[in-house]
Amino acid sequence: MPEIPRNLPEPPELKKSIGPSFILLGLALGSGELILWPYLSSQYGLGLIWGGLLGITLQFFLNTEAMRYTLAWGESVFVGWRKMSRAIPYWFILSTTIPWALPGFAASTSAISHYLVPALPEKAFAIGLLILTGVIISTGRTLYKTMERIQKTIIMVGLPFITLVTLALVTPEVWLELVRGLVGQGAGWRFFPPGIGIGAFLGAFAYSGAGGNLNLAQSYYIKEKGFGMGRYFAGIKSLLQGKSKEIEIQGNSFVDTAANRSRWARWWRLVNSEHFLVFWVLGLTTILLLAALAAGTARGASAVDINFLFFEAATIGDKTVPLIGTIFLVVAALMLFSTQLGVYESAARITAENVLLAKNGVDKPVNAGRAFYIVLWAEIVGGVALLHMGFETPRALLTIAAILNAAAMMVAFPLILILNKTKLPSFARPSRARQGILLIAFCLFVYFVLETIRTASWV
Repeated sequence: MPEIPRNLPEPPELKKSIGPSFILLGLALGSGELILWPYLSSQYGLGLIWGGLLGITLQFFLNTEAMRYTLAWGESVFVGWRKMSRAIPYWFILSTTIPWALPGFAASTSAISHYLVPALPEKAFAIGLLILTGVIISTGRTLYKTMERIQKTIIMVGLPFITLVTLALVTPEVWLELVRGLVGQGAGWRFFPPGIGIGAFLGAFAYSGAGGNLNLAQSYYIKEKGFGMGRYFAGIKSLLQGKSKEIEIQGNSFVDTAANRSRWARWWRLVNSEHFLVFWVLGLTTILLLAALAAGTARGASAVDINFLFFEAATIGDKTVPLIGTIFLVVAALMLFSTQLGVYESAARITAENVLLAKNGVDKPVNAGRAFYIVLWAEIVGGVALLHMGFETPRALLTIAAILNAAAMMVAFPLILILNKTKLPSFARPSRARQGILLIAFCLFVYFVLETIRTASWV
């Protein structure tokens, strides 16, 4: 696409920009926050919770670096990587499809629903949830607005309830243990308790946020919110908005003027503030609250998989009234379903665009909407087939999926560093401090992934 000289738009006020990070936070709720960190905290204590703090912090930097590129170019980071190499789209197709192929969150939602209402047929209900996921994503005026509205609603309903229950049930001793755990101090150990598999820790570490390539979907969300140069480029309409059209997926950067440099600095502060407040603050708060609640109500519980949540809910009901335990499970089910919704939407976006990039490159207009919905419904059909064949989702499978996503993030950190150092003007590139954080994150993920493979500690 030929260069069209444009100015960077004026950024809005912070309160008008809140939204994109809610979608990414919704991806995180049903994995690390709700299941993996609470389970580990109940088994080993809160001395491990430093991993949640570090994990979500590293993902904050990965996500904001993805936003940096899209702010400047008005295109996704995947388009930028395709300009670097023809091979990169194939990596993202594989590393997105394989870890997220299992419909574990819908199956878990169905298991909770069956527990609450035994008359519900578990397998059929899970299949119905997958189809409902497709219907929700396929309707609404625009894909972005649909996802933002749903995820924001579930978070704003679920988080206050979890906060009140945790404050009511967690003792001062548990809160003190949580504070010590933020610096890696456990009961007679530092950082890693005896007997924990490194793979189990890596799974929770990787899911301290969206996890894997789905973090990079933030690039789409700020583009479709109209942030930065994304203001000039079209997003994906729903199936009900008429026939989808071919659009340019390659963007343009802005002209280098003093006014645009000033706007750039304000945009950069804006996206960091929005992502910090929504993704980091609310995400970390959720991790800490649910971990403390699990340590305070399900310490040493032998129940695993989704049964762990049933044990926790029963304890909450015993310590309060049974209705509170039931509401806790309803909130958990909504979080898990919102995660499945977000996973399918984000994974379909990433896979569809990378298929188009692998086939057509960056210069040709493409029917991004049609490709997205083909991939989305292919995911749903595949998920239905897996459920029909008797697929189950124990915690071990969630952990293995998380390890695969950790490997994907291991690759994403250096890739985003290279992209932003080579494809952005000097004043818009990451600082040396941020470059150092990305390299440290890469080294940490390399260590944890290799150590997991070496010890074969998958559970």
